[in-house]
Amino acid sequence: MVASGSRVRVHYIGRFDDGTQFDSSYEYGETLEFVVGGGHMIVGFDAAVAEMELGEKRTIRIEPHEGYGEWREDFVEKVPCDLMPGWELLPIGQPVAIQTQAGQTIEVTCMKVEDGFIYLDHNHFLAGKPLTFDIELVEVLPAGSGAFADHAGDCGCGCGGHDHASHHEHDGGCGCGCHC
Repeated sequence: MVASGSRVRVHYIGRFDDGTQFDSSYEYGETLEFVVGGGHMIVGFDAAVAEMELGEKRTIRIEPHEGYGEWREDFVEKVPCDLMPGWELLPIGQPVAIQTQAGQTIEVTCMKVEDGFIYLDHNHFLAGKPLTFDIELVEVLPAGSGAFADHAGDCGCGCGGHDHASHHEHDGGCGCGCHC
């Protein structure tokens, strides 16, 4: 068992119920590094790793309430087209990064354009979906050590401080389980 507060490195493969793979640390050639119990991972993933032994491989299924939450209708925003220059270029059904009026960049999915309105989904792309992860506990490091020890806000997934769009163009997020 891994003690809470321990920094770990794991490899993982994430799949949907139909077997479709949505992410894999093996593909990026880097382990996912995080602090067990640190609050940066989805609950189900963190809890599973906490119960593992070094070198162990385990397959787990995570329900939405222990993952990215249920999909919520109130996270869909109806925006007048005239408030979004270039709205006609938004790809329907694909995650995109947009800039808010406050200058913050956020990830949304353009659901549809209808009657002069754009419907933007602010739910995480994995919200509402049960997930299956194959996890391999590769290394347990002392607290305060590891490649990301100086970057407390970085989940350690290898995306370089949450610049997810550069590594994971399919969704704007890596699906690594990071919940920050």
